[in-house]
Amino acid sequence: MKTALVLGAGGFIGGHLVKRLKREGFWVRGVDLKLPEYAETEADDFVMADLREQSVVRAVIDRRFDEVYQLAADMGGAGYIFTGEHDADIMHNSATINLNVADACHRRTIKRLFYSSSACMYPAYNQEDPDNPNCAEDSAYPAAPDSEYGWEKLFSERLFLAYNRNHGTEFRVARYHNIFGPEGTWDGGKEKAPAAMCRKVAMANTGGTIDIWGDGLQTRSFLYVDECLEGSTRLLRSGFEGPVNIGSDEMVTINQLAGLVADIAGKTIHLNHIPGPLGVRGRNSDNRMIEDRLGWRPSQPLVAGLERTYEWIERQVARNAA
Repeated sequence: MKTALVLGAGGFIGGHLVKRLKREGFWVRGVDLKLPEYAETEADDFVMADLREQSVVRAVIDRRFDEVYQLAADMGGAGYIFTGEHDADIMHNSATINLNVADACHRRTIKRLFYSSSACMYPAYNQEDPDNPNCAEDSAYPAAPDSEYGWEKLFSERLFLAYNRNHGTEFRVARYHNIFGPEGTWDGGKEKAPAAMCRKVAMANTGGTIDIWGDGLQTRSFLYVDECLEGSTRLLRSGFEGPVNIGSDEMVTINQLAGLVADIAGKTIHLNHIPGPLGVRGRNSDNRMIEDRLGWRPSQPLVAGLERTYEWIERQVARNAA
């Protein structure tokens, strides 16, 4: 039986990944500081551990796993990343984890590791026009991420790829673009835009008003979690090291995102634009490379994923209210 290690298995993407690997017949060990919040883990072995501790990482990577997925990070949505209040923790925690994991996998002669970087590492100067952002993989340099979170992701990309050059590993690097879906953080300040929008609409009465940061004309693309996992496993099992985008290229404004969610809910919703952390003006996944190198690109329309996500978040809101 093949074995897989999922680091960050208590998180949103990690929890879904464990389920997928189990369906594929893997024996799975999950590791995180916390258990999944909204569903029971399906991991064969779940270790509550702090991956910032080198001795802990070496203990949980105690064999030559066939596949390792490094998703563990200190992260959140715009309300967490872009305020500047958490920069030191974000950089220290995530970089320390990645340094420990790269070293431990090399020591165990583990070849295949997947690392989830982020589109936040792309230069801010290429994302000033909301209608024409440039997020092609080769646009990464000269580097100028819009946040310390993005700088740490860029450093860690280079770390894992340096191991490939110097130690003969086959680590794979992907740049995620706004992954969403059920069982993700939907309140508390670390939620991302789709979850926040679903929560706000679910809590509003028809004809009511919800707050939107900025003018709402900033653009993004959002990828449903199932397609994220398809791209991630394909990359890890391929002969291509990356970095490569894993994201949707269906770009919408934040105002349009709110409109889609309101339509799904069957509500008339008014938007109140207020100051708040925004990030770049425009961001969209460029999927030419992933299609060329892996013969695949995400294809699910945004509204299909939003329907499933809204249904789940609406239930959480109702449960909390009860």
